[in-house]
Amino acid sequence: MLQRKPQPSILELTRQISVIVKMGHYSTALSLFKRINLMGISSDVYAMNISINCHCRLNQVSYGFGLLATIFKQGHAPNVATYGTLIHGLVLGDQVFEAVELFKKLVKEKICEPNQVMYGTVINGLCKAGHTSKALELLRFMEAGSCKPCVDQYNNIIDFLCKDRMVDDALELFTKMVEKGVPADVITYSSLIQGLCNFGRETEAVRMLKDMEEKGVSPSVHTYTILVDSFCKQGYVKKAECTVRKMVQRGLDPDVVTYSALIDGYCLRGELDEAKKVADRMVERDLVPNIITFNSLINGYCKKRHIDEARHLFREMQDTGLIPNVVTYNTLLQGLFRTGHPAAARELFNEMQAKGLPPDICTYRILFHGMCNNGQCSDALALFRSMGSNELMKDIGLYNILMNGCRKCGKHKLAMDLFDELCLRGLKPNVRTYTVMISVHCQQGLFGKAKDLVKKMEENGCLASSVTYNVIVQEFLKQKEFREAKIFLEEMINRGFSPDATTFSLLLHITPKIRQDSSMQTILENLISDADKCRVGFAI
Repeated sequence: MLQRKPQPSILELTRQISVIVKMGHYSTALSLFKRINLMGISSDVYAMNISINCHCRLNQVSYGFGLLATIFKQGHAPNVATYGTLIHGLVLGDQVFEAVELFKKLVKEKICEPNQVMYGTVINGLCKAGHTSKALELLRFMEAGSCKPCVDQYNNIIDFLCKDRMVDDALELFTKMVEKGVPADVITYSSLIQGLCNFGRETEAVRMLKDMEEKGVSPSVHTYTILVDSFCKQGYVKKAECTVRKMVQRGLDPDVVTYSALIDGYCLRGELDEAKKVADRMVERDLVPNIITFNSLINGYCKKRHIDEARHLFREMQDTGLIPNVVTYNTLLQGLFRTGHPAAARELFNEMQAKGLPPDICTYRILFHGMCNNGQCSDALALFRSMGSNELMKDIGLYNILMNGCRKCGKHKLAMDLFDELCLRGLKPNVRTYTVMISVHCQQGLFGKAKDLVKKMEENGCLASSVTYNVIVQEFLKQKEFREAKIFLEEMINRGFSPDATTFSLLLHITPKIRQDSSMQTILENLISDADKCRVGFAI
């Protein structure tokens, strides 16, 4: 290209290099521009803009600004594309506020008139940086100016408002957008339907779908899949199936994501045969199950305690070339522990590490919980200690699991040592932590310490839960500390909590002498009356 005679013009060369840029070969494009300059061919603004874009794509926005200076030195005038590319480069480099400042300067000093692309870049950057309100302010500024926003700018903000749990604000913006004569597209509706579904507002989402169809906007496979997935998560699998039938009637073919959502829905309901039928339908349509499909099926079999089938699927997915992810391993780990296969679970955990897949916090929680529940409390603690300074170990959930495991195994001293460690790790006890430790103190007969801990948790702004009160009352009743049990029982009821089945049973079997206490008698009568209203049968 560069050796041709006669020598090609800079415009022709730039057009050919732009093809290389579109393929993502930014470094190659920059090398070619460098050779062009060495050959004495002067670059124009068009060529400079492409070079700036390459630097920005390579996260070298400072070089882009260097080229801006070169444009001025050569006597050229930067255009809106030049500044728009630099703003995009700043956004790509997580320098959103610098991008906003440059944008403001362009407007204030009337250096150039921003176009929709430039506005869209800044709005998108602000949204991604978590400044949706600032993006909304910019949209209002745009509405008041000569460059009016199009659906793309509205879509960006609507989508992020939904993601920021501000669905009603997104709906309000949608209404204003339509009132201003900007027609919504499939992206607008899909974002709103997703936002509504995320908050269990499926009825409104269905109305939105209907409105979409009435306005002549055709729903995509993705739009329908959002509803299918939401219905399945809520347990409405039949509604999900109806939605799939509707999309097929409209000439749309469900994809692997749609079928995977249906499979997950049936698995969550424990209807594994139906889930398998959907998987078969999927294969019949020449759709290849993905990692999500297998994870859903493995989860379904594990929850039904069909661990052999789950392990078979685990092997099958690898035979098809799929690599299990952390969700796959976590699901199977939990299934193995629940079905009494701790040794196999440990082997699976070792395999996971051997394959270079780093465990996440859920993995460790499942592992330690499973080991403690299978009588391997000491092994769990030893493994925990071996993790050393691993940041994942600084998790209050892990400490709670280990403390509770020690409590169950009667290793009260170890539980107390773990509790004392929390402040050294910079961890704050939560209601679960305090509940476990209150039980530990009660089991040792240290009722004074247990009561002190209740007081301490309240002082630390950690309010006792229903579980906390039930644990306290149960432990006091088991140790025949009836007076203390009554105090906490009354406090529990006054706070709007109710005894669980275990507490109720212990109350009904306390000695007749205690039951004859007038205040205790009143409490029992009220509890029995409430239980009767709820049609709960308790034998006295």
